[in-house]
Amino acid sequence: MWALFTTLVSFGLILLLLAYLNRRRKTVETEIKINTEEECCGAHAVCDRDSLLSSGGDVEYFNDEILDSIAHIKPEKLTKAQIKQLSDVFYSLQEKDVAAWLRSLQTRGIQLPIELREQALLIVSERRAQ
Repeated sequence: MWALFTTLVSFGLILLLLAYLNRRRKTVETEIKINTEEECCGAHAVCDRDSLLSSGGDVEYFNDEILDSIAHIKPEKLTKAQIKQLSDVFYSLQEKDVAAWLRSLQTRGIQLPIELREQALLIVSERRAQ
């Protein structure tokens, strides 16, 4: 009986943690969309450069054509080698290029793992604050 109770409590805690992480991810994505819409009218080069929303136009590459092989793969399904490829490109970028790279990934259907995504969004938000 005690083992069943412990199992149910553990399962409940895991579900709560997953729900919290999912809500946190959606909140970050919503904040980015709202902030971009409010701050950027699309009429200035500065806004376009720092915008994270893809216009669906031409794809800009950052010597990262190899990343096209991981397009449309969910971040949790990426292998360590694929994450390393993403990390290598990310850490080789200049801060001013991060927003454009994120737009490029979005256009190409490439999703970042949560750790890299949070770091990239932090860089973009710090650049916007300056």
